[in-house]
Amino acid sequence: MSRRKNYNLLDQTTSTEVATPKPSLTLPDAVALIVGIVIGAGIFETPALVASQAGSDFAVLLFWLMGGVVSLVGALCYAELATVYPDVGGVYYYLKRAFGQRVAFLFAWARMTVIQTGSIALLAFVFGDYVSQIWRLGTFSSSIYAAIAIALLTALNIVGLQQGKWTQNLLSAAKVLGLLLVVFIGLTAIPNSATPVESASSGTWGLAMVFVLLSYGGWNEAAYISAEIQDGRRNIVRSLMWSIGIITTIYLLINLAYLRGLGLANMAQSEAVAADLMRSLWGQPGALFISVLIAIATLGATNATIFTGARTNYALGQDFSLFGFMGHWKQRPSSPTYALFLQAAIALALVLLGTLTRKGFQTMVDYTAPIFWFFFLLSGISLLVLRIREPHIVRPFRVPFYPLTPLLFCAVCAYLLYSSLVYTGVGAIAGVLVVAAGIPLLFWNNYRQGRT
Repeated sequence: MSRRKNYNLLDQTTSTEVATPKPSLTLPDAVALIVGIVIGAGIFETPALVASQAGSDFAVLLFWLMGGVVSLVGALCYAELATVYPDVGGVYYYLKRAFGQRVAFLFAWARMTVIQTGSIALLAFVFGDYVSQIWRLGTFSSSIYAAIAIALLTALNIVGLQQGKWTQNLLSAAKVLGLLLVVFIGLTAIPNSATPVESASSGTWGLAMVFVLLSYGGWNEAAYISAEIQDGRRNIVRSLMWSIGIITTIYLLINLAYLRGLGLANMAQSEAVAADLMRSLWGQPGALFISVLIAIATLGATNATIFTGARTNYALGQDFSLFGFMGHWKQRPSSPTYALFLQAAIALALVLLGTLTRKGFQTMVDYTAPIFWFFFLLSGISLLVLRIREPHIVRPFRVPFYPLTPLLFCAVCAYLLYSSLVYTGVGAIAGVLVVAAGIPLLFWNNYRQGRT
């Protein structure tokens, strides 16, 4: 079985092959990068779902404030892992080092079948919801647009058509412009006096936080740059606090704008909350304008997820003989063709699942959330395990208030794992079953390896 050196470093921490990232990022660089990664398309969709779980404006804002606190706690834990074990495998490597190859395989399998592909389908549904505000294609308009986006962007990646830097900057600018417009218009609007919805039961707090932390997602990837920040021991915590503080402020402002412009009741019932806000204040032209901006930004995010997801699947194909067909790279054009095909097939199947439940975006949240939080929990535990198992290893950054901070993070992950299983629908069951299917595949892969 072909093995890549990047992922086979479990017992080679002293090898000269292990590359150590150079501290080249300044504090402003790190803050800008983290903010750019975290603020995505989810903030244009999840506020309505959070509002539907809240009984008051105060509860909505409290949920989003708590999301910032939880994100900071988790980011500090990931910062230690990233600086102590800088590896291209990221979470895969932490889990492999702490729990062994089998757990790492299940993470790789889950990333391919649930986490990454679910994110692609989720983003595609956001695209579909907002394009449907421009031109609706019947009952299943959002699903049709989602499927078209996945198929088209996958095809473009297969033929090797990559977006230039200026295109990515344009897409990011569209996202920022959309956020600023929504905040400005909502906060300057006359407060909406719609009748408030009935108070939500206390059990929905967990589900609300699942939606909130979906929008904060990305700091776990951004924490990997901690090994590249100048004066890391001091600036790691600073960059995390500044960036998550900025993100939390933006999220609070945009939710305040939604609440002020639409009212809690209308916000909770909205299918495209930013478009509905603009429509209520500027009419249909305002809704069309913001829908175009968000659709463009979301399309860029979907393409980026397809691009990176196929690369991790290619890596999986090189690590495990069972998925060896994905470990082939087509030179002309340069792309992991088979990995892209499989990824698109899974993502399109998930679009079908979301269509059958008639709750596309929410079903994808349900589908990914339990698996996401399960492996987040294992990541937090891996920090504790590696602290005990490897006490003498040099730690450029140590999480503050150890072991309370990682224990708090693990407790939050466990609660959100519980909430994502108890309060979600059929999507969660499907996600768990798909990951469970990876267990017999793991044994089959080991059997094949033993025979070769």
